[in-house]
Amino acid sequence: MKAPREAEGPTGELAGTGTAGLVAAPGAIWLCGDVHGRFEHLIDAVLQPPPGQRPAAIVLLGDVQAARPLELELAAILPHTEVWFIHGNHDTDSDADHDHLFGSALAHRNLHGRVVEVAGVRIAGLGGVFRGQVWSPPNPWQFETARAYTAWAGRGNRWRGGLPRRHRSTIFPAEVQALGRQRAEVLVTHEAPSAHPHGFAVIDELARGLGVGRAFHGHQHDRRDYRAEWPRLGFEAHGVGLRGITALDGRVIRAGDLDRPWATDSSHDPG
Repeated sequence: MKAPREAEGPTGELAGTGTAGLVAAPGAIWLCGDVHGRFEHLIDAVLQPPPGQRPAAIVLLGDVQAARPLELELAAILPHTEVWFIHGNHDTDSDADHDHLFGSALAHRNLHGRVVEVAGVRIAGLGGVFRGQVWSPPNPWQFETARAYTAWAGRGNRWRGGLPRRHRSTIFPAEVQALGRQRAEVLVTHEAPSAHPHGFAVIDELARGLGVGRAFHGHQHDRRDYRAEWPRLGFEAHGVGLRGITALDGRVIRAGDLDRPWATDSSHDPG
């Protein structure tokens, strides 16, 4: 079933920003690596993009950790681009980390566990991480659903009457199963596929089940050259580094803070 498309979108230029005449490139989407509470680089990139490359939408790949509600952190760019996200493991470190994301005015832009048409592209999202107490692939899972884990944990360990806060960024098998029954063009995850030394084959399987051509992940704070793995994977995999920004076609808009030299060399950009 086709996911509902968001009705609202970029509404034009902000007066006095020095960005007059810049419009979003049709279908342009940027994938944004873990920001960990810092947004200046992202705001600057959207307001002063490379010529003709202003994004119609951006997708945060988790570990947002906003110090205030996300719509306030990104207020400067909301008139210019759609903001979407998945969560990371650190987005449940504290009540504030959780509430400033999941309780923000942009909470409806959470891609986790669903497929949504974003700037004309069907994107599937899987936020969070695998945790051994629930599921550490390829090992068998301990709990298939959040409900099962909550019942086992007991009333004294519940947070706000339900799943413990930390495990609200844990991947449960039932979520992967449900998402895998849908179809998409792009998959965004916090965890990495098996091409990364700390990645998971279950992410590969999810991507292939969805039928995606490309997958993007955060979490590892690096951007590795996966091109040799693409034939084995059956899709193009891209890691986006710490505070890095990568376009949907694999071009680096901003190298991550910890990226290795090859990642900043345009001659190595996947095309």
